[in-house]
Amino acid sequence: MTDPLAEIGSLSAVDFDAGALFSGQPSGRKIKGYAAPCQHTPAIDPDTLFPAVMRDLVVWFMGGNDSLYLFGPTGSGKTSLVRQVAARLNYPVFDVTGHGRLEFSDLAGHLTVDNGSMRFQHGPLALAMKHGGLFLLNEIDLLDPATAAGLNGVLDGAPLCIPENGGEVIPPHPMFRFVATANTNGGSDGTGLYQGTLRQNLAFMDRFWLCEVTYPDPTSEIQILERRAPALPADLRSTMVEFANEVRRLFIGDSDGQHQSIEVTFSTRTLIRWADLTQRFQPLARTGIQPVTYALDRALGFRASPPTRALLHELGQRLFPSAS
Repeated sequence: MTDPLAEIGSLSAVDFDAGALFSGQPSGRKIKGYAAPCQHTPAIDPDTLFPAVMRDLVVWFMGGNDSLYLFGPTGSGKTSLVRQVAARLNYPVFDVTGHGRLEFSDLAGHLTVDNGSMRFQHGPLALAMKHGGLFLLNEIDLLDPATAAGLNGVLDGAPLCIPENGGEVIPPHPMFRFVATANTNGGSDGTGLYQGTLRQNLAFMDRFWLCEVTYPDPTSEIQILERRAPALPADLRSTMVEFANEVRRLFIGDSDGQHQSIEVTFSTRTLIRWADLTQRFQPLARTGIQPVTYALDRALGFRASPPTRALLHELGQRLFPSAS
C-alpha cells in the first residue's frame, strides 16, 4: 500500500482555469491545485450543485492570504462545500472537529509509542502546513478561546514551532490553506440553538475572511432530488423541498419570536435520504402505509422530541394528504 505521506509529498502544483473547472465555461482566471489526487483528497460527488457562495470560496483559494471562516446553520453544507471544491482541485484535506477539550497538541502533533519506542506523530495542522494541504477545522466556535488564540501565529503566516519534536519549525507551504467552519460568526449564540458555542477572541476573529453559508435555494434542491430520486413524481419532489424549508424555518425561528422553534432541521443530506427511502418503501403503499411519512421518521423524525415529531407529522399530513 502506498504511504499516504510519501504520496502527498510528491504532488505537483498546477494551474486550473477556474471557470472551466467549476462552471464549464473558461474564464481565463487561474486557480492553483494539484495535478492528481492523493489518499487525503476527498472524493468528488458528481451530484454536487454549488451555491452562489462558492464564488467566494474560489476567489479565496486564488489568494490564500487570509484564512477563511464559514458560518451558517447546521446542515447548510459548509463542510461539504469546502471538501467538494478541494476535491475538484485535487487538494489534500486534513480535518478535525473542534470541542471544548481540544488542545493545541491535537492539531500540531504529539509523542506516541511505536514498537516500544517514542516517536513524534504530526497532527493535521502540521501535515497541512508541511505538505501544502488544506486544514479544515470544523465547529471552531466550540473551542476554548484560549486554545483558538494559540493559532494566531499560524493565521498570520508564521511558521509552526513544535518544541515536543526537538524544536521542529514548519514554515507554511505556499499551497497551505486554513478553513474554519461554525454555526455562529464567532460572537457566541443568541438564539439558544447551538449550546456549547463560545464567544471567540476578537483578535483571533480579525484574522479571518468571513463568509455566510445558507441552505441551498429550492431550485437547486429540486434538481438534486431529480438526480437522486428520479422515480418520484416531480410534484412530490417539489413538495418535499417545500417541507424541508418549512422545517428549517421552524428550526431557525423568526426574530419576532412569533413562530415556534424546533430542535431538528433538514440538511440537504437528510432531504436526499428521505427521498431515497420514500422510493425504497413504495411497496408499503399496498399495505396502507404511506411511504412518504414512513420514510420521514427514518430520515429525521426519530431524532426529534415527541412534540416535534408530532408537529412534523401534522405538517406532513397537510402537505402530503394523498401521499402513497
